[in-house]
Amino acid sequence: MLRYLLLFVVYTSLFALNFEIVNPDVANGKTTLIKFKKEKGVTYKDVLVGKKRFPVFQNPLREDEYCALVGFSYYEKPATKELYVEYEKHKKREKKLLFLHLHAGAYEKETIKVDPSKVNPKAPAVKKRIAKEYAEAMKVYNHVSRENYLREPFILPIESKITSDFGKARVYNGSLKGYHSGTDFRAKIGTPIHAANDGKVVLVKKRFYSGGTVVLDHGKGIYTCYFHMSKFHVKKGEIVKRGEILGLSGKSGRVTGPHLHFSARINGVQVDPLQLIKLMNNNVLDFPKDTL
Repeated sequence: MLRYLLLFVVYTSLFALNFEIVNPDVANGKTTLIKFKKEKGVTYKDVLVGKKRFPVFQNPLREDEYCALVGFSYYEKPATKELYVEYEKHKKREKKLLFLHLHAGAYEKETIKVDPSKVNPKAPAVKKRIAKEYAEAMKVYNHVSRENYLREPFILPIESKITSDFGKARVYNGSLKGYHSGTDFRAKIGTPIHAANDGKVVLVKKRFYSGGTVVLDHGKGIYTCYFHMSKFHVKKGEIVKRGEILGLSGKSGRVTGPHLHFSARINGVQVDPLQLIKLMNNNVLDFPKDTL
C-alpha cells in the first residue's frame, strides 16, 4: 500500500511537470530516455542515478522539449531503480523522484580464439600501455560537452551483416573475459567507415585492444566509437558530418579477423549502440510532423 501511495505521489508530480519515461522497463546495458516539456520558470539540470549524473538537454528539433539519456551498465543487477530529476523552479533548486524497472537482458555467450598475447598480456610495458590507454579513454568518455552536434537521425557506420551483437559473454581461449561491448559488422580490409552522426573527433589512435580507433563526441555525453581500423581519414579536433568517411576497416588490435566494432557511451557508461540509435531516432531526432 505504501509503495502504491508513493508511486501515486510521483505520478501526480510528473503529470504536473510533464515528465515522460519513454521506456520505463529497460535491460542492463541499455539506455532509457526521459522527456520533459518546457515550463515557465523551470530549468532542468540533471538526472541523478546513484552517484552518476546524466544531463538534461534541449531537443535540437523541438524548442519546447528537453531530454535526458540514462545509460545502465551491463553489470547492473535487476532492480527498481530510483532516478532523481534535479531542476530549478523560480531559481529554487528542487528534485523529483522517479522509478523504473531494470531487468536482466537475454544475452548469449560466445567462444573466441585469438592470439594468447592479446588475452593475458604479461609484459610490464604492455600492461602499462593498456592502463594508460584505458585512463585516456575514460577521461574522454566522462567529459560532457556543452555543444549538441545532433540535428539528424543516426545512421549505421557501415551497411553490412552483423556478426556479433552487443552484450554477448565472451570466452577468450577458454577463459571468460567479460562481455562484448559493441556491435560487430562484417567488413573486408579497406572498407570505408562512416560517421554515424555529426560530431567532434576526440580520439584517433592505434590502441592495444581496439587497434585503430576513432571516437566521436556528439555532445551532451553521447559518444560513438569505431575500432580495429586500418587507416584514418580524420584528425583529432575535426568536426565531421553524418556519413563522412572516418577511415578504413581493418583487423588491428584484439581480433579474429577483419571487421568493424561499433560501440557507444552515455556519460562514460557503455551501452548497446543500436538500441541507443533506435531510441534517439524514434523519439528525439524524428522530425516534428508540423515541419514536414
